[in-house]
Amino acid sequence: MARIDLNSDLGESFGAWTIGDDAGVLERVTSANVACGFHAGDPAGILRTCGLASARGVVIGAHPGYRDLAGFGRRFIDCDPDDLCAEIVYQIGALQALAGAAGASVRYVKPHGALYHAIIAHEGQAGAVVRAVETIDPSFPIVVPPSSAIGRIARDRGIRTVVEAFADRGYRSDGTLVPRSDPRAVLTPDAAIAQAVGLATTGLAVSVDGIEVEVSPETICVHGDTPAAVRLAGGIRAELELAGVEIAEFVGGTAAPATRDAAPAQGSAVGGRG
Repeated sequence: MARIDLNSDLGESFGAWTIGDDAGVLERVTSANVACGFHAGDPAGILRTCGLASARGVVIGAHPGYRDLAGFGRRFIDCDPDDLCAEIVYQIGALQALAGAAGASVRYVKPHGALYHAIIAHEGQAGAVVRAVETIDPSFPIVVPPSSAIGRIARDRGIRTVVEAFADRGYRSDGTLVPRSDPRAVLTPDAAIAQAVGLATTGLAVSVDGIEVEVSPETICVHGDTPAAVRLAGGIRAELELAGVEIAEFVGGTAAPATRDAAPAQGSAVGGRG
């Protein structure tokens, strides 16, 4: 039986600005990539999201990014690798404290946005992220794009990697995501559901110009800040189960079957958020 994890980027509301419906999405996914305050999220909101995730049995992962609240972490920053390493350690540590206060723990790391896309090829920044994870807890898996510098460096240093695909983003024929400036970047709900099923059952996505792209993901992301995120996550989960795919979370190097009932999918440095 095919098995896949469903993840979503959550905890991104800030003060008076609400981004997404974390409670609704958490009813449908198995892993939550929780913002750490640098690209989005404030302490009270992050704590609340961690509590919701813990109550629903959803695994919490750190979602660190560039220090870029104004740009939502979607702008590349050419920072020194040592500085970046320290900032990633800082962010993961902050989330660990908030998760602990909610009776939960952080179990993995997934870089956010422009950082996620930069470390596909940027050796220095990719190495900085790996060093940060090693410093905090080398047992943490890192969620990575396929065929990336971050994946290679992590595996060379004995860090487990989890290959990710995106349900709701268009792919180019070279395996990178269509930039968000392109109207084909974000798929319609029906197209996203179809892409998620194809990714989980065949390991393939079909690019916007009709070319099959091999991704072979272990986890599929549904962005939590899209207006249809709750409905989309529910539709993806339901269709995956109808296709015979087991929805399972990755925890500490193993996959544990998800127990909640289902409710009625590599990028470039300019390709938008990861």
